[in-house]
Amino acid sequence: MSLANACLTCGACCASYRVSFYWGEATGAPEGYVPSKLTESFHPHLLCMQGTNKKQPRCVALVGEIGQQVSCSIYQNRPSPCREFDISIDGSNPYCDKARAKYGLAKLIPVQEVA
Repeated sequence: MSLANACLTCGACCASYRVSFYWGEATGAPEGYVPSKLTESFHPHLLCMQGTNKKQPRCVALVGEIGQQVSCSIYQNRPSPCREFDISIDGSNPYCDKARAKYGLAKLIPVQEVA
């Protein structure tokens, strides 16, 4: 499996952290793209994805079983924190590593694919 596809079987980040972002990213604002119906108010100028502001977070847009097969139901319209969250390669994103560990998933290591 290549690292490019690792997120399609993981999803741990979507069920580990609050996803908060500027309200202007939501469809209720001009130029907004994140579906407002999937957000909730977090702060006067911030929204968060429903389900992520809980003790045991899980984004409402996450579909599937963590560590098996997952997808984002709003991938093309996901908020900026999701767009900016990088996969961890050799510990490059400790938040990815921490989320994966929470679900018993190993750290990702680069694998050279044989042609």
